[in-house]
Amino acid sequence: MTISIATMTAREGRGPIVGLAAQLVLMTALAATTGLSAAGWLAGTAYAVVLTVVLGAGLRRSGMRALGPANAVTLGRATLVGGVTALVVTSFTAPVPLPVLVTLVAVALALDGVDGQVARRTHSTTKLGARFDMEVDAFLILVLSVFVAGAFGWWTIAMGAFRYVFVAASWAWPWLNQPLPPKFSRKVVAAVQGVVLVVATASLLPDAVAFAVVAAALAALTWSFGRDVRWLWAAERRQRLADARARVAARRVVVLPAPRLRPQPAPVNA
Repeated sequence: MTISIATMTAREGRGPIVGLAAQLVLMTALAATTGLSAAGWLAGTAYAVVLTVVLGAGLRRSGMRALGPANAVTLGRATLVGGVTALVVTSFTAPVPLPVLVTLVAVALALDGVDGQVARRTHSTTKLGARFDMEVDAFLILVLSVFVAGAFGWWTIAMGAFRYVFVAASWAWPWLNQPLPPKFSRKVVAAVQGVVLVVATASLLPDAVAFAVVAAALAALTWSFGRDVRWLWAAERRQRLADARARVAARRVVVLPAPRLRPQPAPVNA
């Protein structure tokens, strides 16, 4: 299956629709070769429809008339993630071929660095593209954490749920939405989650070793999120203190009335 980037970047409404069509083609191919359950079909289709609607809305809000080459690559990754979703849901009731599942995941992760490179080289970096890339990564981690839960226990879902719990918490505490300083360690921890879950999915390690590796990855993720939340809370406290001091200073300001000027006598003509 070949998807032309030029086609996917043609028009605003066309890119997401092409992605939806590609998703249905991929699931049809998976159903014909590996088999998909009804629930798998439903999950993959629902994922594709939601992606199409949300991405189209994002394009309209950002005023973009086309996806652009970088977002087209990300949409290709998102299509692969939809196939992974369909296979993982199918695995709840029937075995799925691990080589196919691992191949889809590996290609999706390999393309993770490609869209960023394309964006920089084509000078098409956008907030929508960065958010799109991040959300595709987050959902892939969630789906994989659900898959490995069958072997290691449902605690592994915490690896994928952290992102969504953080977003939900930000609705109640808006200070969690403040920008974070860039940290290389945050990027490393995020990348490790995908690698570890792929290794666990492919059963490349003995069960005991894989269990320990997944637990270590979750511990690293917990540390990373905990550090970020602590930094955001400290920044919020500093901002509140600065605001309180500004209010106190404003109340102490004494406004002196302007002096009254005496009327000057009119000049007398000589």
